[in-house]
Amino acid sequence: MLTLEGMEHQQDSFHLSASFSLETGTTTAVIGPSGGGKSTLLNCIAGFAKPRRGRVIWNGEELSALNPGERPISSVFQDNNLFPHMSCFENVAIGLRPSLRLTGDETAQVRTALIRVGLAELSDRKPAALSGGQQSRVALARVLVRQRPLLLLDEPFAALGPALRGEMLDLVAELAAVSRATLLMVTHDPSDAKRIAQQTIFVEAGKVHPPVATLDLFAAPPKALEQYLGVDQ
Repeated sequence: MLTLEGMEHQQDSFHLSASFSLETGTTTAVIGPSGGGKSTLLNCIAGFAKPRRGRVIWNGEELSALNPGERPISSVFQDNNLFPHMSCFENVAIGLRPSLRLTGDETAQVRTALIRVGLAELSDRKPAALSGGQQSRVALARVLVRQRPLLLLDEPFAALGPALRGEMLDLVAELAAVSRATLLMVTHDPSDAKRIAQQTIFVEAGKVHPPVATLDLFAAPPKALEQYLGVDQ
């Protein structure tokens, strides 16, 4: 279980507060206006931003004092964080060993991950030779080999068209289900949340509302969410 207990983050005049729990193995969407605090929330969980008070707890272990690399977390961002001078294989392998000096078993893990995301034939290509969807698949393969139980997605598919974005979301949901990962996904699009998230968190002006069942939330949204969605939603 992931728990944020009285967590508060302050940066200049922006203040974020959050208290909620997510059951292990669930998929949760995070939605709300730009600048409301969605990315800051994920950064606090991942350790890239330091809350001024409160605790981040994973399965009873407090993470607050741990550096990002020490936390049981993998993150995928909109730019996918791929190294342009490395091949697909190397970009995945670095998730296991920054030195890229893999054992035979580790090499097999990387190849298996590339097969699972449909890139087995493109393992020698560099990111510039890949489409946006293929680059996203490389980032997901790296998540697979890291085998961390908590996965944070910060709009990694926002630049993709609707059909390809839907395909990538389905792949994420499938991979999370197989690995039993707890998934927290930032999105601007309600259809993304409805597609794969059992529950959704609404974030606005630094206030993180408790998670609500996704279909229930959009069927009867609170006023602030209704204003964000607009009348055509």
